[in-house]
Amino acid sequence: MIKVLIADDHQIVIDGIRLMLSDADGLECAGTANSGEEALQLLQNLPIDVLLLDINMPGMDGLECCRKVHADFPAVKILMLSMLREGSLVKMLLNEGASGYLLKNAGKDEVIDAIRKVHAGERALSPEVLDIFLENNSEKKKQMASPFPKLSRREKQVLQLIVGERTTGEIASELFISFGTVETHRRNLLMKLNARNTAGLVRMALEYDLL
Repeated sequence: MIKVLIADDHQIVIDGIRLMLSDADGLECAGTANSGEEALQLLQNLPIDVLLLDINMPGMDGLECCRKVHADFPAVKILMLSMLREGSLVKMLLNEGASGYLLKNAGKDEVIDAIRKVHAGERALSPEVLDIFLENNSEKKKQMASPFPKLSRREKQVLQLIVGERTTGEIASELFISFGTVETHRRNLLMKLNARNTAGLVRMALEYDLL
């Protein structure tokens, strides 16, 4: 039997989850708490397997409670429950000891499945949270794809025209900037992209998809 402790400052949430667990095979709501402090007190006296923990609570919030539970009760698996979708927050909580993160719009089957997963030593994330991680990882890969500093919008415009074989005068006329400003951008591009000449700029722009 997996014994679950629910910690949330909204009684309606506690009642709803307790109802979900009432007819789930192998799961039991062993206690409820309305704050992080109360959850820690109950953990000292109750044999709990999984703590279902809200983030925003009065007094000790879910993040601090997660840290303390992970440190003082390492055998207890922590499953966060929140409406917050920030990837940085989810990552922080997972690093602080949480085994999973569910959004409060999760259905009964998702909640029960997540509890069983974290109890078994697996990680459980709501599909929307997993999508955030995948998007963030994809963005990081894009940022890491080029070894060069990020180009400004104007530098990209100048570089695109250089690739299009425009002269300095033509670039100045098309972008409504001075001849000297174009040359300044060109020098900055040569330095940023570690190129020796115009041909080198074109090669770098195409090879690293800088446009």
